[in-house]
Amino acid sequence: MFRLIPLSVIALVVASPATAGEVFGGLYVHDINTPLDKSGIEGGVDLQAGYRWDPLMSPKGPQPYVFVAANSAGKTHYAAAGLAFKFGTKVFVRPGLGLAVHTGSSRDFTRPGDDKIAFGSRVLFEPELGIGYRFSDRMSIEASWIHMSHAQIFSDQNPGIDNIGARFSWKL
Repeated sequence: MFRLIPLSVIALVVASPATAGEVFGGLYVHDINTPLDKSGIEGGVDLQAGYRWDPLMSPKGPQPYVFVAANSAGKTHYAAAGLAFKFGTKVFVRPGLGLAVHTGSSRDFTRPGDDKIAFGSRVLFEPELGIGYRFSDRMSIEASWIHMSHAQIFSDQNPGIDNIGARFSWKL
């Protein structure tokens, strides 16, 4: 009898119509040199995996998110968490703002010949912008840009990093 209770709870949770978030994953070109950074030092491709919760407070409210990104060249890996908004339904824009922690250098200055960015801080701001298309109620794809920097709050140098790529989302 007591063995049936946990199985019953699991069955109720799995069968319940409660809303769930979405999982996403993508590929990003790592450290693109743009006018918003002084970088372009590191190479490789980032493999990203994350989770986005349902909107808070209302259907158009912010969506909390978390993700990790691993770099194929063994350079800067990072994890981020923040809030994103989604504007539009079939075609949408998704701006977001979060904080990221990284495995790159937290030194203040990149030295000549360095093959890693000296970010000046272990914790960075992580604004992002995505433009996407919803194929169905559960499936969407978006092109996105992720920037990470500390906005010269923690040191005079702020090289930043820009990653551009695409992510696929699947609503649970």
